[in-house]
Amino acid sequence: MRILVIEDDTALHRILSKRLKEVGHSVDGCYDGEEGLNYARALEYDCIILDLMLPKKDGISILRELRSYGNVSPVMVLTAKDSITDRVTGLDAGADDYLTKPFSFEELSARLRALLRRSGDTKEIVLKLADLMLNTATHTVMRAGQSILLTSKEYALLEYLLRNQGHIQTRSQISDHVWNYEFNYDSNIVDVYIRYLRNKVDKDFSAKLIHTIRGFGYVMREENA
Repeated sequence: MRILVIEDDTALHRILSKRLKEVGHSVDGCYDGEEGLNYARALEYDCIILDLMLPKKDGISILRELRSYGNVSPVMVLTAKDSITDRVTGLDAGADDYLTKPFSFEELSARLRALLRRSGDTKEIVLKLADLMLNTATHTVMRAGQSILLTSKEYALLEYLLRNQGHIQTRSQISDHVWNYEFNYDSNIVDVYIRYLRNKVDKDFSAKLIHTIRGFGYVMREENA
């Protein structure tokens, strides 16, 4: 997933970003409300993690503006406030879920997975294509019963391709969801990671699942599809 973290607590922001990247997400980060709103309006995110108490523009204002613009990205609200009134205000403004500080990263990660299942076309925890299986809860990958070890970025790339299996994904679409805002669009990093993934997922198997569509990008599908 490509995630935007809008949080002004430097220590929490750093920890969240680090942990999210470790489990394979692409993360952009902002420390104030105005910058966060600009990022959220300019780019497509699979989820936004939003603190309510922010400098320059508060989280509720951000939520209301995003929804008024038609932005439907799932929003996970973080706040130190835990009153019923505060929760109702956040949910009424357009939040999809609410997490009170302090919280465990494991709970946050589970809630993010739930948000993705609710908002996306692919609701399964286990993604499958032919004899390939990816478990989004345990971050394990197997093909023909064999375990495949992937780096966090390889995993993120494979998950994105599997969620869009059968649909051609351009390099720009892939980079938008797997890499962050600082990604260099002139780089060949997408092609490099596709090659890494093929070496692990396709190389030792007769049926190839990752296909190049010349002039367009890549697609995951069975060869006879």
